[in-house]
Amino acid sequence: MARAVVFDVGNVLYDWNPRFLYERLIGDDRALDAFLRDVATKEWHFQHDAGRPFAETSAELAAAHPQHAALIAAWGPRFGEQLGGMLPGMRELVCELEAAGVPLYAITNFSGEFWPSFRDREADVFDRFDDIVVSGDELLTKPDPAIYRLALERFGLRAEDTLFVDDREDNVAGAQSVGMGAVVFTDAATLRGDLARYGILAAPAL
Repeated sequence: MARAVVFDVGNVLYDWNPRFLYERLIGDDRALDAFLRDVATKEWHFQHDAGRPFAETSAELAAAHPQHAALIAAWGPRFGEQLGGMLPGMRELVCELEAAGVPLYAITNFSGEFWPSFRDREADVFDRFDDIVVSGDELLTKPDPAIYRLALERFGLRAEDTLFVDDREDNVAGAQSVGMGAVVFTDAATLRGDLARYGILAAPAL
């Protein structure tokens, strides 16, 4: 039976979508789609999660796409605008876990530059967590098994005493490879069932 829950942040706790920011900056839907598909892609952004400075990545991308330099420059300073509110039911679930005395942790692929302001913005949620490992600070990213081992050591947890929750199957597989219990997140109701199956919360009423 798992005794601690380790969350992913983006698309598990919070809705992350670069469109939230760029639909405010690009009025034409086709141009917006093209910018996010061909220029400021999630693959490009993953460099930030891995620890590369935004000053470097943005300069490289702007050199390749000078016509979009101003839009590219907005990515870092306004990254928080890419993150919406908590996903439905997740605030209530986090509060319920805390009230039940379940230790809460997180492992997030997130830029070390962008994380502090977002963490401060959502302090009412993240203050409930015992610790959070941020990939950009560690220069390790999920699903590399090394980041899970580092997190377990830092959290003072045994792998078998944890349940890891992530929206990506490869990240879940990475956690399982080091012995953690792990489930793929789809929505709060399904996760509540998973938590009951692992003996962490009472089974939902039928």
